[in-house]
Amino acid sequence: MKRTISLIITLTVLILYFPQILCSQPKMFVGPNEPLGKGIGITPGRVVWIHNPGVAKWDGDSGLWVEDRWNCQKKADDMIRNAITELTGEKKPAKAWKALFKDFNSTHNRGRRAYRKGEKIAIKLNMNNALTHRDTIELNSSPFVTLALVRSLVYDGGIQQGDIIICEPSRAITDSIYNKCHREFPGIIFIDNIGGDGRLKCEYYEEQIKYSADNGKLARGIAKCIVDADYLINSALLKTHKGPGITLTAKNWYGATDINLIWRRNGHNNFSADKKHGKPGYKTFVDFMGHKDLGGKCMLFLIDGTYGSRDVNGKPSPKWQKPPFNNEWCCSIIVSQDGVACDAVGLDMLVGEWPKFGSFNFCDEYLREAATIPNPPSGTTYCPDKNGTVLTRPLGIMEHWNNPTERKYNGIDLIYKKL
Repeated sequence: MKRTISLIITLTVLILYFPQILCSQPKMFVGPNEPLGKGIGITPGRVVWIHNPGVAKWDGDSGLWVEDRWNCQKKADDMIRNAITELTGEKKPAKAWKALFKDFNSTHNRGRRAYRKGEKIAIKLNMNNALTHRDTIELNSSPFVTLALVRSLVYDGGIQQGDIIICEPSRAITDSIYNKCHREFPGIIFIDNIGGDGRLKCEYYEEQIKYSADNGKLARGIAKCIVDADYLINSALLKTHKGPGITLTAKNWYGATDINLIWRRNGHNNFSADKKHGKPGYKTFVDFMGHKDLGGKCMLFLIDGTYGSRDVNGKPSPKWQKPPFNNEWCCSIIVSQDGVACDAVGLDMLVGEWPKFGSFNFCDEYLREAATIPNPPSGTTYCPDKNGTVLTRPLGIMEHWNNPTERKYNGIDLIYKKL
């Protein structure tokens, strides 16, 4: 009898406090709290997760999620400003932006200096579900997060409007983003795949990326607006993806190449995790992350999780059930100077919420590869630049948290802040 009562108590504690233990967990290459690589940034490996309930309020059925009635611009503004101050350790957004530019320039052999008028900053959106300028119910970059980012760059960072490029080389920038940003900042440049309606049509430099392994017919050109920019901001989305398991900042670089607007016409070589045997292998995403004009030029990685989604296509769905979300939208953004660490936290959030999603097995492989350069488990010599420069050091720090309840890391410096 005592044994039965003890078992019941133990199971009750597990269910209440550690429900993830009772869920089927996907297979990963790296175990919890086993950091790999070396952190990047003012505080190496720092990732800031800002949670602001109420920034996204769509009921899931009425109209489109991009409408003003379903989103709070002030909350989005607060999220961006808090994110960059927490990331840099500065108290004021203006000083935070200056610190980010100085740190980036000092690590890119430009001297420890801030932004200079005339230098171009390209913001790479994720509009993967937009083929026209018409707004859609499907999940793409948030107009509210995009405007908040631009507002902070201009008003806090002192960036000239004409030096900011909002771009999506592989898809279309929808009206909700263009109109909202252009109305307040008419000097900003917009570039997308189709052009027109105030957007410039993207042009490309051919043969800009040299893949480190045989990648078949995968796109090799890169958008001119990306190559010619002095700084990049990767504004990705928090959602799963059939095949690679997740689509975060690393996969967002694929949209900077000269792929076809119709996704079925494109190569997707070495994107997916190996779900059969878990053996190490070359991963295309690492070439994107290490390329001098993609991940190598990115001063800020941002994952927009104001809605977040279990599905790569369609409307945002479902609402997030587990703490701290409690049947609301994710209402979060994740930022870092370290692209590997940023994706690692985004991955842990997605797996923690939907552990039974079918494509998660071994989806951390590209992060393990990126963090273990120059000796990745696959044995690949990563050399993505057309000039033949071999990558010789880790692209960041990779680690999984201990569990979705405590969310503790040993190497990644995660700051969670609820507004």
